[in-house]
Amino acid sequence: MTRTTTDQPTRKAGGTVVPVLAFAGIVVAVMQTLLVPVIKDLPQLLDTAPSNATWVLTSTLLSGAVATPIMGRLGDLYGKRRMLILSLAVMVAGALVSALTSQLLTMIVGRALQGFAMGAIPLGIGLMRDMLPRERLGSAMALMSSSIGVGGGLALPAAALVAQHSDWHSLFYGAAGLGVVAIVLTLLVVPESPMRAEGSFDLPGAVGLSTGLVLLLLPVTKGSDWGWSSGTTLGLFAAAVVVLLLWGLFELRVQAPLVDLRTTARREVLLTNLASIMVGVSFYVVSLVLPQLLQLPKATGYGLGQSMVVAGLCVAPLGLTMMFTAPVYARLSARYGPKVTLIIGLLVIALGYGGGLGLMDAAWQTIVTSVVLGAGIGLAYSSLPALIIGAVPASETGAANGLNTLMRSIGTSVSSAVIGMVLANTANTVGGVEIPTMHGFRVSFLIAAAAVAVGLLLAVFLPKAPRPAQHAQLRASSEEDANLLRAEEVLRGFRGRVLDAGGAPVARAKVTLIDRRGRQAGATLSAEDGFYTLAVPAEGAYVLAARAAGHGPLASSASHSGAEHAVDLDLALPGETVDV
Repeated sequence: MTRTTTDQPTRKAGGTVVPVLAFAGIVVAVMQTLLVPVIKDLPQLLDTAPSNATWVLTSTLLSGAVATPIMGRLGDLYGKRRMLILSLAVMVAGALVSALTSQLLTMIVGRALQGFAMGAIPLGIGLMRDMLPRERLGSAMALMSSSIGVGGGLALPAAALVAQHSDWHSLFYGAAGLGVVAIVLTLLVVPESPMRAEGSFDLPGAVGLSTGLVLLLLPVTKGSDWGWSSGTTLGLFAAAVVVLLLWGLFELRVQAPLVDLRTTARREVLLTNLASIMVGVSFYVVSLVLPQLLQLPKATGYGLGQSMVVAGLCVAPLGLTMMFTAPVYARLSARYGPKVTLIIGLLVIALGYGGGLGLMDAAWQTIVTSVVLGAGIGLAYSSLPALIIGAVPASETGAANGLNTLMRSIGTSVSSAVIGMVLANTANTVGGVEIPTMHGFRVSFLIAAAAVAVGLLLAVFLPKAPRPAQHAQLRASSEEDANLLRAEEVLRGFRGRVLDAGGAPVARAKVTLIDRRGRQAGATLSAEDGFYTLAVPAEGAYVLAARAAGHGPLASSASHSGAEHAVDLDLALPGETVDV
């Protein structure tokens, strides 16, 4: 079967698919905060300088940023489940490498392999989009998207408990074990999606994007150590701009690019990705500030004097609340759409940081802040994949969500660098040790609130998408009713076959629906027998464009008046073009 941008699932998924994919996302997210409880001890544990020890964290960030869009594209081309398993397998290998060493260079290699698994998040979202019926898709994608925060939040107290009572290498053995469980469950429960994108893998584009991202994120993460005005930092920023510009020009000329920049430049995709950076900034601030505030001794006059484990438990509600907001998001999005839900989430985040400025005097107050922020970040994170999926063809789901996940990672990287600089510049030196101040914590919260304000402004300008699917979901009283409604929606569109000049069916031809404004309103691939179906968002005049390897392109005018319309598309012989 084929898929459209208003698509129905190509294969019915069992009830355990969603929790298994969400579990895989949580396991991957654990890698990001696994070493937070032992950050201050890393120089001693690895027998190296503090500036060198930070590479253990930086390497994971860089490899995750590089792997996310690449694995998304590979999933679109060769199978999302296959690439998900590969991502988890590389993560397990990296965890075992780290578990067996105390040498800096080997540890960095192991941590880089662990970061490679970040591509599992968009792959999981893509699998859900390809398999789940519409009435389950909203809450499922919300849970998968929020797994980044859920895994990070839950890992803090668990890792703190292990690090406090056992050898720190046990953290990596535990992570490897979780990864193996995720692989086994995926093999047993998750089917492969039959949806495939056209074209081949853009290796030069992957190398160019990887180089540009490394050149960009290196000075972002290491700028405070090297100096923000140093020649190294400024030189890397300049090189990143040049490489990414050249990469963009190259991608615009490639027939099957790694990232479709024309689609990415569409207003709904561009604004969603920019808003994702702001959400990433706001998410990471609370993860940096509250654990330090909780663990500072009471002798400072503002520290809360809690142990590493208690501090982790106080921040854990951040991840738990994000997980529990998934069904809330599904209801809000079904009624109002993902744009409104994103705005609501950002407003709740703003409330959390605004109220958090006055809730820093007791451990229970940090829990309240974590709960409020978790609810807001959960709603915002859950809205992002829905906005992306609603704006791109089904065959580009993995790559588009991979890019969106990358934008969130860039936001957290920028947040880490900026907040680290703020806390360092506002710290007091006591006995040769720099102690963060309450002023620095409050400035950090204000920075997060400013990022949320920018995100709100971007969200307001997102176009309001039509929501026929959501209305159908609300009317459906049973799975059978929902299936009937989905069948009716497919009939209210175009169907037909793609044929060659001799009348033979053409498989895997791309059929694109273009509205009167010249915008893509839907896309699909023809099945092995040449058949295709395309639902339409509204009545009106459209152009159906078809193309396939070895055949000339074709465009045909068609009018839709609310009923089923049969349109066969006869492709020309190689080299010919058929005009409307």
